[in-house]
Amino acid sequence: MASLNEHRCETQSQDKDVNLVIEGGMAITMTKAKAPIPGARVLVSKGRILDIGKADEVKLPSGGHFEIIDAHDAIIMPGLINTHTHSAMTLFRGMADDIPLKQWLFEKIFPAEARFLTPETVYWGALLGCLEMIASGTTCFADGYFFQDQTIRAAHNAGLRGLIAQGVIDFPAPGIPDPKENIKTAREFIDRWIGFSDLIMPGIFCHSPLTCSSQTLNKALEISKKHHLPLQIHLSETSEEVHEIIKRHGKRPVHYLDQLGLIDRSLIAAHGVHLNNGEIKLLKKKGVKIVHVPESNMKLGSGVADISGMTKNGLTLGLGTDGCSSNNNLDLFSEMDTAAKLAKVFDLNPLSLNAGAVLEMATTGGAAVMGLEKEIGTLEKGKKADIIVVDLNHPHLCPLYDPISALVYSANGADVKDVIVDGRVLMKERKFTTIDPDEVMGRVREISKKIGN
Repeated sequence: MASLNEHRCETQSQDKDVNLVIEGGMAITMTKAKAPIPGARVLVSKGRILDIGKADEVKLPSGGHFEIIDAHDAIIMPGLINTHTHSAMTLFRGMADDIPLKQWLFEKIFPAEARFLTPETVYWGALLGCLEMIASGTTCFADGYFFQDQTIRAAHNAGLRGLIAQGVIDFPAPGIPDPKENIKTAREFIDRWIGFSDLIMPGIFCHSPLTCSSQTLNKALEISKKHHLPLQIHLSETSEEVHEIIKRHGKRPVHYLDQLGLIDRSLIAAHGVHLNNGEIKLLKKKGVKIVHVPESNMKLGSGVADISGMTKNGLTLGLGTDGCSSNNNLDLFSEMDTAAKLAKVFDLNPLSLNAGAVLEMATTGGAAVMGLEKEIGTLEKGKKADIIVVDLNHPHLCPLYDPISALVYSANGADVKDVIVDGRVLMKERKFTTIDPDEVMGRVREISKKIGN
């Protein structure tokens, strides 16, 4: 057998433009009804999957030079998709733990953001978030925050794929001291970044139906639709939010947003903890995408979303971590484990949200939430090469009976050894290729000294 270190092979060439080969592991493609592929080989060319199959069926190119990722004793799978986070909030990790959401937000987070968020701090906080996501197998993320030019800069430098949205709120906010400028700022943000990169999609993130007026929501929707971009929002995160919207508008949140025209397939709604059955049915009918954020919901005592009800009604579901100030990490493997177990506790049914369903939420479901299902989320010929390799050589992953169950219930982000986005290797054998982790963590530690004083 030819050595994995050899970059040339006497076998017949399929494509001399192959620049990356991943081989030796078990491929979990996440395509429907396709069994895991043992001893798999993946050929990558120009950022896309050129071929995938068993190594004896997928021939190596005979000419040219290419990089090889050794995936023996490992799982090759699609990169995970974090469909709800605020990456720069790594800056506030552990700063305001064990308090209720309203107090956490209005007494801790909003004041800290007002004092310490600048373009520079957001850049380093977001870059730390990118570092953490790469380290734990996330290749694509949906983000909403302030000074988002810097989050785009961070994602671009890290090499990640993302929907990065300017935060909109009807209060003075970092970089937007006059709330009357919030929509103008968002519009200029989109104009500045649309078409910048195949990896980065700009957008708008309206904080919530409580913190954004109907006028703000309508304008944000208008801009998003003009550019055919998703609109993100927090929805029904707490019972207090639901009661306040009913008090103000005489309707539950989903029906209030439907009245404004926001309830349609362009909307990505995070949390959805306090939705009733009628709202869930309306969300399905209108094609709204929901992001489940179990660990943040648990930590802030917001409640447990009825994921079984949403699944039975056929909603498109993704999985998110939220920000590090309410989680406190960006590890989607941990989030999958929590999501599956929490659903079983909520339903008192061990059959609720099985491992396969929750893995779909973090891959194919996430791609559908982002509107990128034709490009990412599965390992197939022609799809973008967003791929991770999970090392199985750890005691907690031995023995291996069911790879899907192992990924959800046993694996963690630290088991990821290789990360590829758009065909580019961002981490190989746990070594980062685009980011200097010592520099990033050093910068954030310096920033944290000011925040902690």
